[in-house]
Amino acid sequence: MSSTVLARPRRARILAFVLAAVVVVVFTLIALGLHGKTGDGPGYFQRGDQAAMIGLGICAALAILLMARPKVEADETGVRVQNIIGSYDLPWDVVRAVTFGRGAPWLTLDLHDDERVSVMAVQIADKDHAVKAARGLRALHAASLTSSVVE
Repeated sequence: MSSTVLARPRRARILAFVLAAVVVVVFTLIALGLHGKTGDGPGYFQRGDQAAMIGLGICAALAILLMARPKVEADETGVRVQNIIGSYDLPWDVVRAVTFGRGAPWLTLDLHDDERVSVMAVQIADKDHAVKAARGLRALHAASLTSSVVE
């Protein structure tokens, strides 16, 4: 029987997509307002200035969308964690514990070398969804421990 866990943050993803759209709209509206003189000087706003402002809005929106990137995939062989910046592909034998510390914003993987890997895809703000993902990861980790003892 193959058991897998796939989790992504729910609230953070929704917020990121909405906020990115709002940023693009606001920057586009600002760009459309850029016309005429730049002030007391001889300069004038031109189409290139408007395009640059829209481009800045798109760049800001793409940066916001990085908040939607986190994902965790796990199966009996290991766990693959994709955070905002950086990814990890870990076999279960390097993981000591799957923890959700008191007050922690997201789940962590405690490794045998005393390192910790944040799993930003499982966020406390997602409540039941986060609990289900954490239980699934713990079950896969526990199954890997028992299978390594049997072998």
